[in-house]
This record gives sequence, structure tokens and C-alpha cells, in this order.
Amino acid sequence: MKFFQKKLLYLFAICTVTIFSCNSNDQTVATEEKPPLIAIEDFFKNADKSSWQISPDGEYISYRSPYKGHTNVFVRKISDTNAMPVTFDTVRNISQYQWKGNRILYLQDIGGDENFQLFSVSIDGKDQKALTPFAKVRTMILNDLRYVPGKEKEVMIGMNKRDARFFDPYSINIETGEMKVLYQNDKNYDSWFTDHNGIIRIATKTDGVNTTFFHRASEAVPFDSLLTTNYKESFAPNLFTFDNKNIYATSNIGRDKSAVVEYDLAAKKEIKEIYINPDNDVDGLSYSPKRKVLEYAYYTSWKSEEHFLDKETEADYNKMKEKFKGYEVSIYGSNNDEDKFIVWTGNDKLPAKFYFYDKKTGETKFLAASRPWLKEEDMAAMKPIVYKSRDGLTIHGYLTLPKGVEAKNLPVVINPHGGPWARDGWGFNNEAQFLVNRGYAVLQMNFRGSTGYGKEFWLKGSKQWGKTMQDDISDGVQYLIKEGIADPKRVAIYGGSYGGYATLAGITFTPDLYCCAVDYVGVSNMFTFMKTIPPYWEPYKAMFYELVGDPKKDSALLAAASPVFAADKIKVPLFIAQGANDPRVNKAESDQMVEALKKRGVEVEYMVKNDEGHGFANENNRIDFYKAMDKFFAKHLAPPKPAVKQ
Repeated sequence: MKFFQKKLLYLFAICTVTIFSCNSNDQTVATEEKPPLIAIEDFFKNADKSSWQISPDGEYISYRSPYKGHTNVFVRKISDTNAMPVTFDTVRNISQYQWKGNRILYLQDIGGDENFQLFSVSIDGKDQKALTPFAKVRTMILNDLRYVPGKEKEVMIGMNKRDARFFDPYSINIETGEMKVLYQNDKNYDSWFTDHNGIIRIATKTDGVNTTFFHRASEAVPFDSLLTTNYKESFAPNLFTFDNKNIYATSNIGRDKSAVVEYDLAAKKEIKEIYINPDNDVDGLSYSPKRKVLEYAYYTSWKSEEHFLDKETEADYNKMKEKFKGYEVSIYGSNNDEDKFIVWTGNDKLPAKFYFYDKKTGETKFLAASRPWLKEEDMAAMKPIVYKSRDGLTIHGYLTLPKGVEAKNLPVVINPHGGPWARDGWGFNNEAQFLVNRGYAVLQMNFRGSTGYGKEFWLKGSKQWGKTMQDDISDGVQYLIKEGIADPKRVAIYGGSYGGYATLAGITFTPDLYCCAVDYVGVSNMFTFMKTIPPYWEPYKAMFYELVGDPKKDSALLAAASPVFAADKIKVPLFIAQGANDPRVNKAESDQMVEALKKRGVEVEYMVKNDEGHGFANENNRIDFYKAMDKFFAKHLAPPKPAVKQ
């Protein structure tokens, strides 16, 4: 659940939004063939090869791939074709890794508890080191110091070892594990930002509602306050200017949409607006460490976009877009010399294909498809739509329709996103593709409170859990019914995290709108949820109270927003899935809802995985969950059966 995104908060068009939303039934699906029924395993088993990276020296290439039932890291020379595993985890997938010099660093937790430990391993897999083997301590990499001379064997990490609420900065040797404190954090600063020399120059402190940024010109001087923002304002440093004097940041101070700006640290003021988009927040900034230029600002409209600031980078992208017409492209993962790159290509029907790009020769070489067993022609198009909320807001969403079926009176799965301070975007979505392959239409919407559409739209979600945020979801259902797409008697709702909360809210506060529901690690009781948030979210609790509600001052509001207290209104079948070790939405959230329903005799299925946290990471658990969901929807939505693959 991305509770603090932004603040800690973080192609080809088949038809335009306007055309599609004006005449949603003007589809050509009758000319499409129905795809075969695709096995659930094909959608949800671990990707074959993903997360490709290039070593800093440009000699090696790495990726994640299954090994003995779990995803591990493989390495090979770029000139070779055979790779060898260098990690050997047989308990849990490795999801976060990167290069540092000639070693691989990766983070791993235990059973989904999110207390990540840092490991280091050589490129032959023979020298694994547990660098932060501390129980109930969470580690994060703050800066890999990749481009800092003299720091070839060091990275900067943050750990909440001293105090579970705060992440202190340490330097750690990736070969020996030798560690030293980089700042004696007796003032409880909660985040850190370094310049291009790897020196901590900016720190922050928050009371939850207000965040103060502190700056120092060097390690030899103390921090001094720079600026203070409230929770409604976003100011996120991206990088220092290349002379280390100022910073580039994304900021919405004095504006509705976040923009890329240059901020003068000495004068303590913004001095230049580098790029702003009139419709969407800018998410961040890409730059070249070698050439020392800003490459592009990036943002999300209905799909990911770039605004180029550098002609050379733009030329590279244009070359790739011409080569891979009909697909989105991303160029990333270079070596230090920035002449060897990974190119990602994909769209709404293709999960991902990866290529090696040699900038010197201009050649691209195919590396792998992440899920080669899925055929692009069997997948369905994800189409951007817009509709109006009952109070006149414009709500952006995505509609994925089953192929080869008239878009009329369809069974529908409403799929609100998690967060809630996040957003859905366009691209390949294995859940949506799985559901449309079973004959259901899928609607995803960016209800008020979602990020990316500016400060005003985000703040309209304040203290609106179960209220206008939920109305935006309900209005999406009514939109599909009015357009004739949805069969009003066959509408289900499914979501995870905040989407799980919205699922429970949907069947309690609008009990006649849905015929069944699936809640995946969702909140049921606002009071118990508030009491069990992870300790490292404690500094932001006051902001959370402002955005969601104070358990004491707003007790009536939170009681009314808690689905568990309205369980007597539920009259449709419900399936709940939960990880036993979930640190964000504790198992008690699901337990109490299941108990309340069983007392009333309401049909509820309950799946608990004892080795999982906030979502199911292990392949076998994931497949179990979606197989159970498949049976549940087949029973309660009764879609037309697609052709069975021979």
C-alpha cells in the first residue's frame, strides 16, 4: 500500500480517450476471434527472464529467472549466451537487486514481513555475505555511490536499527560488511539526500503534517533549515546540480501540478521552472552521470510519457521508437561509459521484451521475452476512458474488454487500485488479462485521491474513505451500465490493499450494486488498522490523520467508514485472501470480517498464507489464490465460456 507516495508520499493508441468515451459501444470486437482459454499458471507463474541490468564495467549482464522454484539472479558475460545463477534462494523470490562494482547486491525479507536484509554476492555466486543480519530491522539502499571515486566497495544504506521509527544512514563495505554511522542522528531526521560526491547534504524531519528540509554546505558544518512544507505540498529532491550548488526537485509549491524546478540552496528559493505539464504531475527526472546533462522529465497521462531535455537522448529514443513501432520503449540500465544499454519494449498486450543496445554500433540484439508463453494476439486491448462523477469530477480509467465478444451486457469485474495515494496506468496487466480471458470486462479507475492529476484532485480524497472516493467507484459501475456494457446483475468488485478496503466498502455501503466480491489484504476496521501500522510510518501518523481521519477526533467518521461495523448489510458471496505476516494490513483486519460474516451465516471463503505478507510473492501461493478466484467468479458471475485450448 503506497501510503506515502509523492510525499514519501512515489504506443500506439487504439482509439483516443475522447472517441472511446463518447461512443463506447462502437467496437469492432465482432471481427476479432475469441482467444483460447489460457491456463492460470501462464498469467501468474514467475517470469522467465526479467529485470535485466548491465554491470558498471560493461562486461556482464544480469537478470532474474526461476531457479529451483523461486526467482533468483543470473549473470553472464555480454559476449556469452549461457548464464549461471549467483543467488540460490529456495524460500522466497528475490525481487530487488542491483550491481555494485563486480558484485551483486540484493534485499530479502522473511515471509513477507518487509524487514529487508542486505546481501552481497560475487558474480560467480561463491562469496555470499549477509551484510545486515539484524532481526526486525529494515534495510534500504540510499545511495550505491556508483560514481563516487574511492567508494568502489561501499554503499550508503538506511536502517531503523537504533529506533524502529527512523532510518539512520550508514556506510557499509559490500565485501566485509564493515559498517560505520554516517551521521549521529540524535535529532531523529527521517530521510537523507546526497550530492554527487556522496556527501549527505539534505535531511528532513516531519511532525506528520509539516516537513522541514535541512541543508548543509559540507560535512564540516551543521544542518540549517531550508524550507518547510505542509502535507498538501510536495517537494522531492531529484539530484544536485552538477556543480553540487543547487538541487533539481519535483515540486507543487505554488501550483497545482508538480513540476521539475531548480532550487537555489543558498538563496533558499526556487529559481527556475524546468518543465511542467498542464494536465499531470511530473514524476521525476532522468539524467546522464557521464555527460552531466538532464535527459528528460517523465510523467503519466493515460500512458507513460517523456519530455526530452537533451537532443542526444531524444535521438536514441526516436531511433528505438522507429525500430519498435507499435510498442512503448524505455532505454535504461547502462554501464558507466553509457555506451551499452538495456531496451525494454511492451504494450497493453505484451508483458515485456528486452534488447541489448550497443550505442557505438547502433545495433540492438534480442535478449528475452519476460513471458514468452503468452501470445500477444491472445491478449485484449486496455482502453483509456473518462466518465463524470455524480458531483461533476472527471474520472480517468481503463476498460479491458473480452476479445471476440460484443461489448454488451457483459459480466464485469470492478478493480479499484491500492494506495489509495497511487494510480493505475496503461500497460500489460496480468490480472486484467486473466479476467478478460475468462469472459469478464474489467474496469480500473483513478478515483479522487489518486495521484498524478494534481494537488486539488488528490486532496479531494481527504477523509473520504467510503464516501466520495467510493462514489467515484460506484459511478464507474453506473457508467458501464448506462453504456450497455455491463449486465447490472453481474457486476463483481475485486481489489488489493486499499482496493481491498474499497471492495469491502462496496458490498457494505452499496450492497445492491455487486453480486460478489474478492478482498485481497484489505482494511476492514479503521481503528485497528490505525493501531497496527509499521513503526516507520509513525512519524507520518499526523498526516495520515489529516487525510484519513483521527481515531479520537473523527471517531464517528472512521466508524462509519469501517466495513466491519456494517457487515450486517453484506448479502453477496465474499472471498478474502490474507498474508499472515502482513505488516501493513494485519491479519486481524481479515479475521474480524470473516468472524462477523460467519456469525450471520453469510457465505465467505477465507485463504490465509502463513509465509506471506502484503500480497503473495511466492509462485505457488499466487497461483493458489488466482485459481480460487477463478472458481469463485465462475460460480457467481457465470460468464460465457471461452473456447478451450486444445
